Amino acid sequence: MLLSLVLHTYSMRYVLPAAVMMGTAPTYVLAWGAWRLLSAVLPARFYREVDDRLYTIYQSMVLFFFENYTGVQVIIYGDLPKNKENVIYLSNHQCTVDWIIADMLAIRQNALGHVRYVLKDGLKWLPLYGWYFSQHGGVYVKRSAKFNEREMREKLRAQIKAETPMYLVIFPEGTRYNPEIPKVIADSQSFAEKEGLAILKHVLTPRVKATHVAIDTMKDYLDAVYDVTVAYEGTVDHKGQRKLAPSMTEFLCKECPRVHIFIDRIELKDIPEEQMYMRRWLHERFEIKDKLLIEFYDAKDSKRRNKFPGKSVHSKLSLKKTLPSLLFLGGLTASMLLTESGRKLYVKTWIYGTLIGCLWVSIKP
Repeated sequence: MLLSLVLHTYSMRYVLPAAVMMGTAPTYVLAWGAWRLLSAVLPARFYREVDDRLYTIYQSMVLFFFENYTGVQVIIYGDLPKNKENVIYLSNHQCTVDWIIADMLAIRQNALGHVRYVLKDGLKWLPLYGWYFSQHGGVYVKRSAKFNEREMREKLRAQIKAETPMYLVIFPEGTRYNPEIPKVIADSQSFAEKEGLAILKHVLTPRVKATHVAIDTMKDYLDAVYDVTVAYEGTVDHKGQRKLAPSMTEFLCKECPRVHIFIDRIELKDIPEEQMYMRRWLHERFEIKDKLLIEFYDAKDSKRRNKFPGKSVHSKLSLKKTLPSLLFLGGLTASMLLTESGRKLYVKTWIYGTLIGCLWVSIKP
């Protein structure tokens, strides 16, 4: 019984972070909504500057839990500039924590508020978050034949016109690499073979459409492309077979001791413009990712496993960058919940904010 209680307590370590992150969402949306109304007559650029600052506050709180609370070691390899830039961030995709990894890098460049995502269309229905991500500059896209290139270009052009700083995150694989769903991996490899492309082991065959539209639309606005490869330590079983990467819940339960991030900064001039050639270029980039991950997971020399080649830096995030945001949002939320009128407003924000958000994204992507 004691062992059962210990295990239960261990598994509940994600409850406090989840409760705070989700619990402060209505407070955040109310603050953002108030600013949205006040800035209605102001230039779009001015609205974006404050919106980015608000987003930085919320995501800094998120990083408090995913870095400071978990104590995960973040190991960075390659070339991460110290200064913020307008970039497209391309990464392999294996779990929901991948979204947080982009935040981890952005905050180290003081660019956390500039993070915007290219997201699966279905995520726009998330309560409160789905609507807000769209308002913050996120782009929802559908797969394959349903992909709407015109809509994506229009949204990105609007961001450029407003001079919106851009840290646009794209996962070209289109879905997560999941060792527990071998059919997806097999289908990806079969497609690559059919197209005469190299067969990849630890990543899926990338899709080029969203990447091409983003780079082509913003090529005169971007400073670079960040090609990012992520590996979570501890995702190999006793037989040496790759396991499923940690979910957000598992990560918050401190089941990942270290995350390894390899960054390759690529100049725009080194990327072909035509989609056909960019497709080949993107696949070659994923071949490089695959080789890095083969080295990480499968190196014959055990000393070379669980790390990428080259020099690395153990980058620790200071509490000064995260704790104030937690105290600010937590304090505002607690103050609201202490009064009856505040509690009513809180509940109404969840209900009506979700309904209005779903209506908004159904009318205006």
